[in-house]
Amino acid sequence: MRKKTQRTHIGGQAVIQGVMMRSKCGMATAVRDDTGEMQLEAIRITPPEQLAKWKRFPFIRGVVNFISSLVLGMGALMRSSDVAISDEEEPSNLSKWMTEKLRVSVGEILSVISTVLGVALALGLFLFLPNYLTALIADAAPVIGGTGSIWYNLIEGGFRLVIFLGYILFTLLFKSLRETYQYHGAEHKTINCYEYGDELTVENVKKASRLHDRCGTTFIFLVLIVSIVVFALVNWAFSALNWITGIEWVDFLISFLVKIIFLPVVAGISYEVLRLLSKTDSVLVLPLKAPGYLLQKLTTREPDDPMIECAIAAFRKAKEMEDDPNSPERSFVTETKLSKLLETMKSRFEKRGIDASDAEWIVSLTLNIPRSALSQERIVSRKECREIVNIFDERMTGRPLWYIFGDTDFCGCKIKVDERVLIPRPETELLVRQALAALKDGDSMLDLCTGSGAIAVAVAVEAAKKKNVTIVGADISEDALEVARENARINQASVTFVKADLFDGVRGKFDLITANPPYVKSGEIASLEKEVRDFEPRLALDGGEDGLDFYRRIAERVRRYIVRGGMLIMECGEGQAQEIIRIFSETARCDFAMVVRDDAGVERIVKIGF
Repeated sequence: MRKKTQRTHIGGQAVIQGVMMRSKCGMATAVRDDTGEMQLEAIRITPPEQLAKWKRFPFIRGVVNFISSLVLGMGALMRSSDVAISDEEEPSNLSKWMTEKLRVSVGEILSVISTVLGVALALGLFLFLPNYLTALIADAAPVIGGTGSIWYNLIEGGFRLVIFLGYILFTLLFKSLRETYQYHGAEHKTINCYEYGDELTVENVKKASRLHDRCGTTFIFLVLIVSIVVFALVNWAFSALNWITGIEWVDFLISFLVKIIFLPVVAGISYEVLRLLSKTDSVLVLPLKAPGYLLQKLTTREPDDPMIECAIAAFRKAKEMEDDPNSPERSFVTETKLSKLLETMKSRFEKRGIDASDAEWIVSLTLNIPRSALSQERIVSRKECREIVNIFDERMTGRPLWYIFGDTDFCGCKIKVDERVLIPRPETELLVRQALAALKDGDSMLDLCTGSGAIAVAVAVEAAKKKNVTIVGADISEDALEVARENARINQASVTFVKADLFDGVRGKFDLITANPPYVKSGEIASLEKEVRDFEPRLALDGGEDGLDFYRRIAERVRRYIVRGGMLIMECGEGQAQEIIRIFSETARCDFAMVVRDDAGVERIVKIGF
């Protein structure tokens, strides 16, 4: 084996059609699904430094790590099977009934059953059976001695080793398990490649050794060896203290239960030995490592390129989660319960500072069900889940939800939105209601800074039901006007859009002028939420040093474009209304001004009369 230039504590295991890698802060699993596509799951875990102090003590930490690895590893194994094995058939009536009534899926029940059976099989093979066989031999050959003799415990330990070796050889008969051993090899080779200091590429990983000091196979071998010593001491102590009853079946049962009780001790000691051996490449300890290496020759196989790609992807994500606390979690695309899917999405959104209600919108719109029906349990198919997860992952980047979907609802109208325009806010609907109340039959309206055209289109659609009005929308951005014209076409709204820098480019006078101009202070844009700051157009946000530049410009020229008796209705930011009224009183010499509060009690709309 090559000399290692760097060390990592990242380790892992092979799963069904994939590899799981675990760092201090995260666990990543890359799996090939039934189509051959690689899927990646990433889950954050509690780093050792944040565990209770007593859990980090030598020997105790080994037990904690063993239990943690067992639980996380079994979970990864079960989830990988959901991904790797296709199941696109319609759920059975029993499955639907269990999901709706018991709020539990058949898959979850099978997962629990298989876990219990797995533990029972392990105890039976490696504790009960060796104990039983050794007792039979001891009965036939009294010279061996009782449970406290060294020969008794050596024979029992020998049986464990033989059974373990036989178990491994037996698994080699199955193609699916041989493939799992290939993924096991990919896991080792990837970690070794990194520790050699080589770049993680398929070609470099191929050259790396598939043997590793921290392998679980080596750990199990150490457990078997350490158990011989520990169980021998325990049995000797029982004999010395005369705690042997002489009743064969009672002593057998006591011996079996004692072994189960002392398993944590065995695991703790084995962990420390493995940890110590893995810290050195000295040839002096090679004899201690050799048995584990030999067993790894059986439990690892040379992987193919797609297998190596899975191992590299899992390793990189696990390391990324350790290096970057903001690295997002990810989920497999599998059939799952609606409640579980929602719970996972909401939890991860909250960790990223994203409104958890976005999870409900994603599921509701993707599955085409009302949000009020999300409490009704159902199974989300893999196809549906894939679409939901794709949207979820994009939302996790910070991109606004309505940009992802491409449109949003505004006053009952479908408004197309993308990065060329602002997403219309619910509070802006108040401006539309005020405009409709002010318009009379035959009036004309100008919508300044129209952006997506949401205000102009919504007013046109609603006004056309009762009144004959003329509406013009103006904006300086030709890109925004393209979106606005598309929205007028989609909603069959009669609106004329013109390119204009406020009033420059506008002709005529109007009975009503509306505006939702940029009103964010220039210095506050950097502190806005990521989805606004990084995605929505700055041109539609920046209102100058105090956020009121556009209101001043409107006030300077509005009288030339509004008829006598006309009205100007504008949206503004929190705390700006009174200053805007002062500006229009002094500059535009308006006849009156009033403020309308939104549902949250914020002074949101300013109405100016001329």
